[in-house]
Amino acid sequence: MLFAVFLAVFLPCAGMSVVLIVYCCMLWYAATYPDDVGGDSAAEEAVKDNQPSGLSPTQLQKLPSVTGKDLVLGEDCAVCLDVIGADEPARLVPGCNHGFHVECADTWLARNPACPVCRNWLGPELFDPPEANPC
Repeated sequence: MLFAVFLAVFLPCAGMSVVLIVYCCMLWYAATYPDDVGGDSAAEEAVKDNQPSGLSPTQLQKLPSVTGKDLVLGEDCAVCLDVIGADEPARLVPGCNHGFHVECADTWLARNPACPVCRNWLGPELFDPPEANPC
């Protein structure tokens, strides 16, 4: 009986002690070697380098610009979540025709070449169309 009580009290305490020691060792390792936590830093840098850059200022100027009253798919800017006024300039994303404030669209597209609403990709073929088929 005394042995059973000893095991019932000792084993859970010993198990929790082991878990605490492992946790403390993991915290110490993470604090000592911060570059190794989360994977290979060289692989993370390669992923960051492969991410697409945004549009250039000349490409942004080639995008269609209209006023707020000419928008087809609504009058809300999905970037700043504000209403585009009827006389405010707006930028249309080709292909999907989503409209945004010019400043909002240019800021977004300068960092990410995709529509903020539908993620429609604005590739280089949009700005440099292939030559017409001579046939």
